[in-house]
Amino acid sequence: MRKLFTIVLALVALTPFATAQQPVDWTTPITPFQIADNLYYVGSRDLASYLIVTPQGDILINANLESSPPLLRASVEKLGFHWADIRILLNGQAHFDHVAGAAEVVRETHAKVETMEYDAALMESGGRADFAAVSDGITPYTPVHVDRVLHDGDKITLGNVTLIAHKTAGHTRGCTTFTFQVHVPGEPVGRLRNVVILGGFAPLSGYRLVNTPGHPASYPGIAADFEKTFATLHALHCAIFLGAHGVYFDMLDKLTLLPMHGPSVWIDPDGYRKTIAAAESTFQKMLVKQQTTAAAQ
Repeated sequence: MRKLFTIVLALVALTPFATAQQPVDWTTPITPFQIADNLYYVGSRDLASYLIVTPQGDILINANLESSPPLLRASVEKLGFHWADIRILLNGQAHFDHVAGAAEVVRETHAKVETMEYDAALMESGGRADFAAVSDGITPYTPVHVDRVLHDGDKITLGNVTLIAHKTAGHTRGCTTFTFQVHVPGEPVGRLRNVVILGGFAPLSGYRLVNTPGHPASYPGIAADFEKTFATLHALHCAIFLGAHGVYFDMLDKLTLLPMHGPSVWIDPDGYRKTIAAAESTFQKMLVKQQTTAAAQ
């Protein structure tokens, strides 16, 4: 449990704006791998990107950094798939470290971009519409046209795959968690597992969670959004736990077990529940601290 709190606190400290000291794991390649029958990891050692393969083309979740598309393409092709077969591009959150590569992915593949409300405007502004955009050191990115604006509970269907987009706002106003079902190699035919891919769940250290008009890192209802997000995440049925960062779900540690245990290492409902509980606890402490400070002023 202590490790979970350490991870959550580290994520709270991360800023989507500073580029001078990006973590090395954001750009370090890793051998792509299979998670389920039609679900593959094609990201770096920490910036996660997922390929979902269908008979009618493929879905890519997260385009990552501006420098990431060559890495993503190499991973897709190393798995034996075709970059040009990507039909839909999704994202879990519209901070630069997850979407700055979107414009290039679209240019190369002609994929349709489907993004949650609020984050759609953020992507089309190249990050400038972020509620924290006036913060120092913001990292803008190349704007990208959004073909479909998603809303909470919308379905994304391609071929034989349907994902549900859950609005889990707070980290960004349109932060999104995707759920869908997959078959895990080696399990009985017909048995399906619920996948949860977290877009983001922690307030950054500079966020203002109490009502402070004009604060550069806040928006009306931000605390309520986080509270609704945690309620949503607690209600989801999760078997395979994934996220926008590998650190969310202990990816590197689980990869060391993959040769011995196979794809079952990704089945981690307990890890999901503990991670969400730890993140919610961190959020509540941050909220109470800011409320106490505001009351004393």
